[in-house]
Amino acid sequence: MEHLLGQEWEISPAGGATGEAFIAVKDDQKLFLKRNSSPFLAVLSAEGIVPKLMWTRRLENGDVITAQQWLPGRELSQREMNDNRVAEMLQKIHQSSPLLSMLKRLGKSPLRPESILTQITAELTTELAQMSIIEEGILFLKNHLLLIECDEWVVCHCDVNHNNWLITENDELFLIDWDEAVIADPAIDLGMLLYSYVPRSQWGQWLERYGKTLDACLEMRMKWHTTSQALLSIKWHDTKSRIEERDRLIKKLANILAS
Repeated sequence: MEHLLGQEWEISPAGGATGEAFIAVKDDQKLFLKRNSSPFLAVLSAEGIVPKLMWTRRLENGDVITAQQWLPGRELSQREMNDNRVAEMLQKIHQSSPLLSMLKRLGKSPLRPESILTQITAELTTELAQMSIIEEGILFLKNHLLLIECDEWVVCHCDVNHNNWLITENDELFLIDWDEAVIADPAIDLGMLLYSYVPRSQWGQWLERYGKTLDACLEMRMKWHTTSQALLSIKWHDTKSRIEERDRLIKKLANILAS
């Protein structure tokens, strides 16, 4: 990184699971650097969904480094996820033709519920497979598979939790960390957000701000996808031996199925 920017830049890790993100500082300039970001980042920047992309450079070894404007700010609180601007931003993302076009150009095809179910059931550990709540969750997905048919394919972020929302000191709102983006039913994002942050009595009001009406079909699609996401997260944390987080998600799954 130093030879890319010059010795006058101070570069430090930005944290994160991949170890591929860095902060570069020089005088009053500050950049967020990432190794091998998707070309999707350029469209996200152009749409105003992530901080501005400053430049992209290819290294001799083939790696691509992207530099984004570093904006001081903070993540949204859980309470702020019920804000009008969150609903409006998610609507903008889901209705964006440039985002959808770019993911298609990158070879993405719609993520269908049958594929999600296959992913969940593949290589389940014996311990997980024998848990009654896991069995109940998988049975729910199988029994309702035909009830969630959807021909509305949009770009979904797939991890819209509050710490991926950045609000800057200038009151600009961004949704960051797009590594898991897919083309799918918007109920994937909607279900995760509503089940996690919005009281059920306010779902209809929140969805009106987003531009949809809460009906039985959408409610079933959100429950199905939120159940599937919980099962996938339980499975992932189990493989990493993160038992405390796995058990927290198992309790969340039980609440989703009981709703």
